[in-house]
Amino acid sequence: MGLLLASVIGLCVMGVVHGLRMYRAEARLPGDLAVALEVGASRTTAVGSVIDRLGMRFAPTVLRMMGRKRVNATRRRIDLAGNPGGLTIDRYAARRAVYGILGVIGAFVMLDKGNVLLTVVLLAFGVWWTDVGIWAAIRRRKDVIERTLPDFLDVLAVVVSAGLGFRQALDRVAAKYEGPWADELRITLRQMDMGVSRREAFDELRRRNDSEQVAMFVTALQQGEELGAPIVDTLIQIATDMRRTDAQNARRRAARAVPKATAVITTFMVPATMILLIAGFIFGSRADFGAVTGQ
Repeated sequence: MGLLLASVIGLCVMGVVHGLRMYRAEARLPGDLAVALEVGASRTTAVGSVIDRLGMRFAPTVLRMMGRKRVNATRRRIDLAGNPGGLTIDRYAARRAVYGILGVIGAFVMLDKGNVLLTVVLLAFGVWWTDVGIWAAIRRRKDVIERTLPDFLDVLAVVVSAGLGFRQALDRVAAKYEGPWADELRITLRQMDMGVSRREAFDELRRRNDSEQVAMFVTALQQGEELGAPIVDTLIQIATDMRRTDAQNARRRAARAVPKATAVITTFMVPATMILLIAGFIFGSRADFGAVTGQ
């Protein structure tokens, strides 16, 4: 009994020492996760964390099956999405593995029961569910950036006109903003602090964002720098052009919405209304249709 108690105490002491050593050690993060911590929110949901842990052992196999070209394209989409929830290419592969296994198992169960529709739905879930989340994140992030950019440029123009240099003004204004555009600017500023030229840093900013307004901002900024135009006038002109472009896009979306709404009304609402009117007329008239039906 004494020997058993001493063994238990010894194991507890060793566990505490090992835990303290791991706590004090500086863990080196993988490259993808380090980028995720810089670019996007690193905290994932509890369900996402469980799925990542379950599928991480299958991630290398999934990446090999995808091939280098597709892996690079997926990494590009994850960058455009802003690494939502700290998503990396390894976490993406882990989730593909888990969702794929669940989809295949569910599809076999539904196929055994003779439900072909649910079989197809579960197979589609296993193949595309992870990508659907990335596509949705890309669209949301792009919309947020394009809504934020004109107001940001107005504030930046005011700060620059007050006498502050462009680099310092960019840092000052970016610190007051939150969201994906502020994250992108902080990365750009960090690259410039590390010795990257302003042109290269803004080229990287344009590459990371699949947005016409961001490309317009970078192009106009670089052209103004080459031509020696005042930076304040350039920023104000860019913001004005962006708002004009937003108004034109809104009018185009409204113009496209009218035919869609008309098609929905013509296809569904008009026939349904006619059926209700005819049925109400028939039941309200209390007509005897026995002679017609022979009953």
